[in-house]
Amino acid sequence: MIKLYQFRRAFGLPNPSPFCMKVETYLRMTGLPFEAVNGVNPRKAPKGKAPYIKDGGRTICDSGFIIDYLKATYGDPLDSWLSAEQRAIAHALRKMMEEDLYWALLYSRWFEPEGWALTRAAFFGGMTAPLKWVVPALARRGLTQELWGHGMGRHSREEIYQLAQRDIDALGDFLGGKAYFMGEQPSSLDAVAYAFLANLLWVPLDSPLKQQALRHPHLEAYCRRMKERYYH
Repeated sequence: MIKLYQFRRAFGLPNPSPFCMKVETYLRMTGLPFEAVNGVNPRKAPKGKAPYIKDGGRTICDSGFIIDYLKATYGDPLDSWLSAEQRAIAHALRKMMEEDLYWALLYSRWFEPEGWALTRAAFFGGMTAPLKWVVPALARRGLTQELWGHGMGRHSREEIYQLAQRDIDALGDFLGGKAYFMGEQPSSLDAVAYAFLANLLWVPLDSPLKQQALRHPHLEAYCRRMKERYYH
């Protein structure tokens, strides 16, 4: 059986990491049997990050490579109906969420005072002294460097949220009145979109990202639809 190694659950969500939640949602959508191993220590992960899976004798890291592996090994029931043009659009939307919106989400969680209080409790609340005094600060410092290296960290707070709000508007406009992002049936893009949107809308943090998402009521309706179908 596939074993999914991910962070522990928090905020009432399947996972506080959109990338972990993406993989779990994909597994649920495809009906593949799996066991979730929650509470993984990323420092002990093969690439120092979560999620990763073990399947038989193989270990696959990175949410994108995991889904590629699952498609190649077990078939592609979610995306086989997509045209080449639809695949290109889905790829672009996924990259927008994972390579742009993600960094604004990270900023709101790790560097805004209210967000950091939630994040610290969710990711490090189970630690004992002296680790709980040292590890959160080290993790935050490392993410500061990553945010700066990416480029998002070089912008002001207002500019970061301005960029992210455009992404959220694009998602809202593209979904429109459709049941799922690529049409009337789900695709693997929905595993990504649900993971990111639920992490914007349903975390108890009143961020500018949440406020922007709430301006598109059909985004929350979409999240409820995904939850009822795959997490009932």
